[in-house]
Amino acid sequence: MALDGVDLFAFLAFLGIVVSVSLYASRREETAADYFLAGRNLPWWLIGISLIASNISSEHFIGMSGEGFQTGLAIACFEWIAAIALVFVALVLLPRFLRAGIYTLPEYLEYRYGPVPRVIMAAYLMTVYVVVGLAGILYAGSLALTSVFGLDLAAGVWTIGLLAGGYTIYGGLKAVVWSDMLQGAALLGGGAVLFFLSMNAVGGFGAFLSANEERLHLILPADHPTLPWTIYLMGIWVPNVAYWGLNQFISQRALAARDLAEGQKGVLFAAFLKLLIPFLIVMPGIAAYQLYASEIPVGDQAYPELMARLLPSGLRGVMFAALFGAVMSSLDSMLNSASTIFTLDIYSRHVVRKKLEPRTAIRIGRIATGVFVVIGCLLAPQLASVGGIHEYMQRVWNFIWPGILAVFLVGMVLPKTPPRAATAALLVSPVAYGLFTLVLDAYFDSQAYLNAAAGAFVLASVLLVIWTRVRPLAEPRLLPQSGAVRLEPAPSARWAGAVVVGLTVGLYVVFW
Repeated sequence: MALDGVDLFAFLAFLGIVVSVSLYASRREETAADYFLAGRNLPWWLIGISLIASNISSEHFIGMSGEGFQTGLAIACFEWIAAIALVFVALVLLPRFLRAGIYTLPEYLEYRYGPVPRVIMAAYLMTVYVVVGLAGILYAGSLALTSVFGLDLAAGVWTIGLLAGGYTIYGGLKAVVWSDMLQGAALLGGGAVLFFLSMNAVGGFGAFLSANEERLHLILPADHPTLPWTIYLMGIWVPNVAYWGLNQFISQRALAARDLAEGQKGVLFAAFLKLLIPFLIVMPGIAAYQLYASEIPVGDQAYPELMARLLPSGLRGVMFAALFGAVMSSLDSMLNSASTIFTLDIYSRHVVRKKLEPRTAIRIGRIATGVFVVIGCLLAPQLASVGGIHEYMQRVWNFIWPGILAVFLVGMVLPKTPPRAATAALLVSPVAYGLFTLVLDAYFDSQAYLNAAAGAFVLASVLLVIWTRVRPLAEPRLLPQSGAVRLEPAPSARWAGAVVVGLTVGLYVVFW
């Protein structure tokens, strides 16, 4: 897709506004709370839009739309189940985390189990963020720059890395969330425009539903190679709850809320936005199949093809800027969270073994961010050989999620679960997931790695429960009550959560 002069101007102007606003908003960073948690003062609307912008990247618009082109609406399960997961986060997990006053999710594990589970989780998250997350986002974003501007892959990687890394190093989480707000708004707005244009191209939404009836089912046969209905038994829930509730680069926004009520409203706002994503991403991919199936050889070309054919001059530049912004918003979020984990969970606790002075913590965080940018840029070009980047990243994420989710949830339900049980579960779970995946791929001719994640979660949970029954702690482990923020819940939280769940169930009824 080539950009004309108007497109190019819109693209560069949008990026200039994003960087300028981010740097201005984060110009005063004096404490660790300022840099890593935006001063614990984020309002609900900024939390919600930042959560979505951090989650959505080019792999969503390109990869998920491509799955819609190839498979149909079933890929929307990741988005609509995520909405229910966010309700669980808002009502169950977030109150516990804010009560403890934590900066990071591994910090919670130390309060609950001790230092060893904390450092294991921190090492897992930091490694996956840098080696898989940063590298994958840089690679996917560079492909877009390559296709539009003709840049070399490595040049595109370094351009994105240095741009996003620069304002993240300077401004910390406050710079990240303000860039997320602008980029997320442009992304949702541009996606809505392309949705309406694609529906108009196929004769309207009603005509779209009639013409694609067979491709608009969420429940697929048990022998489907990627999305069998069996994933709803547990496989789809494990990565969703872990990703949205126990993932530092996502949860850091909610941890930065000015109080529990604002945090809950922000998370639930994100849940409502999640319900819209399949309409903006997956359905245009299905429309591309209806319009251009004989002309598009690979599903990942569906969304760019729609942009090139349906968007007018100028709007193409804005939409491409939004896609580019999606890359940057995911990248800056992951960079900030990786540096937070390194500074507070690893450097402070296990290198200098003392609480860092605010300016020292900010300096170490900035240095870590710079180092992670360089590592990600060096690794990104190597991902050209892995095949589908979206599935590759999902498979690797699931090495760590089952054990982490089991340790958190069982520890909340059984307060006498001992530290050694948590350590064992965290170490055993990745091995179990790898073995289960090999069995499913080799003997069942299936790529339903989500069921392998479910098996690893069950194994880790059983290990924790049995260990607790045999050798429980003498006394329950009490978590701190920090008083860092007000803990009065939002009066509307429960009914808003019920509305999200009801809407999700309704979508499943309509598109069963």
